Amino acid sequence: MLRAIGIALAFCGVCEAQTLAQAVPQSAADAMGLLRKIYQATEKLSYSGIFMYQQGDRTETSRIDRIAGSGGDIERVETLDGMPREIVRTRDTVRCYLPESQIVKVERRIDPRAFPGMLPEQISDLARNYTITRGERGRIAGFDCEAVVLTPKDDLRYGYKLWADAASGMLLKARTFNRKGEVVEQFTFTQLAIGNVPRERVRTRNTAQSWRVEDAAIAPANLARAGWTLGAELPGFRKVTEVTRKLGESRPVGQMVFSDGMAAVSVFIEPIAGRSETVRPGPSSLGAFNIYTREVANHIVTVVGEAPAASVQRMANQVEFRRPQ
Repeated sequence: MLRAIGIALAFCGVCEAQTLAQAVPQSAADAMGLLRKIYQATEKLSYSGIFMYQQGDRTETSRIDRIAGSGGDIERVETLDGMPREIVRTRDTVRCYLPESQIVKVERRIDPRAFPGMLPEQISDLARNYTITRGERGRIAGFDCEAVVLTPKDDLRYGYKLWADAASGMLLKARTFNRKGEVVEQFTFTQLAIGNVPRERVRTRNTAQSWRVEDAAIAPANLARAGWTLGAELPGFRKVTEVTRKLGESRPVGQMVFSDGMAAVSVFIEPIAGRSETVRPGPSSLGAFNIYTREVANHIVTVVGEAPAASVQRMANQVEFRRPQ
């Protein structure tokens, strides 16, 4: 695709400069307009559907029902293969039901975007870090689609290609790719019905009165006051939230979340004292998510993000501790 774009630009070079100057801004504005249409659709539409999530060799199929309205959005996602799992998201809370272990994981929502929302409210900010172009038209799950491509301007982030229903703007497919153009992960709707959704479809199917509840107990925090800072933030990423939370049965862990509008990177800071598991410093990965762990001032610093491994390691190496005076 990049080669084709290069050939097209070379061909345009023989045209008049005035014509080229008019065509490029129009194309860019058209691509930005499609992104805005996608953002508005994923925020305002109610729908039911089945989607497939692919990460490397692993695939997972899920059913989703979502109700959008003035009274607050609510959605329910249920996995259809593998280990049973059900997630119910309201405006403020996420509950994950695990039937086999009879556990309910509860936490306050940090990211207000609903699935499959990937875009920030300020669409224009994305142009700082991505070159945004229109893609080809196609057909997905019975819908005529338009595509838009976000190509990163550096090696610090992945690229994205999004396909949306031409009529409503509903996001039907999203692909994450690396600098080589290789697919890192993607999701695709295979069935989708847009419109009114009965209220009972977003209620949990699990009777969980006697289940163990694991509350993440998320609370606002000021980690800088406790001595934790980043020597330099990753270019293009800015801090969007800072909290303390519980991970399983551990003591409260600090978390800073950084985002460039598309990707998010989290920095977790956990005391070593009282930890039962052995710490393994260095890199690891899980599909599109890269992880880097190191020890700083008797704490474990773990950086997790949907970003290239070098970016995650770079951020981890910038975490510093200076004892408050």
